Amino acid sequence: MKIAMANDHAGTAMKEEIKKYLLENGYEVEDFGTYDEKSCDLSDFVYPASLAVAKGECERGIFCDGVGYGSALIANKINGCYAAVCQDLLCATLARQHTDSNILCLGAKIIGGLMAMEVVKTWLNTDPLMEEKYRNRVRKVCEINDKHCVPVK
Repeated sequence: MKIAMANDHAGTAMKEEIKKYLLENGYEVEDFGTYDEKSCDLSDFVYPASLAVAKGECERGIFCDGVGYGSALIANKINGCYAAVCQDLLCATLARQHTDSNILCLGAKIIGGLMAMEVVKTWLNTDPLMEEKYRNRVRKVCEINDKHCVPVK
């Protein structure tokens, strides 16, 4: 599985730790930056990473910023991106089971490295629920997305 990664200055250390884990465990990673802790604009990195997920160049994305919500706000503007902010294992499980999210957003100022790593593992290894009611809910969200978001070219 190929994972798009992106971050701002607040998420650099967390992204690097997660990236190391992913590479050691056989995942392919495309790192869209940033690569240091100099102040920067999150959208410069999350936007191209989100496009890679939307276009199918990467199967999923993991984005790290200060709180996680900035990344999610940007990613969810892109057709085909379904980003969820997760701060614990329950959120990570439900974000995959109930919504089939394809982008995980983490807040480096909110959770520590150990929790972030467990959230990543849980999110990567949880499948969507296949019961009809969950498939219908996901389908409805996809229909809203398709109705209001311009397809990525």
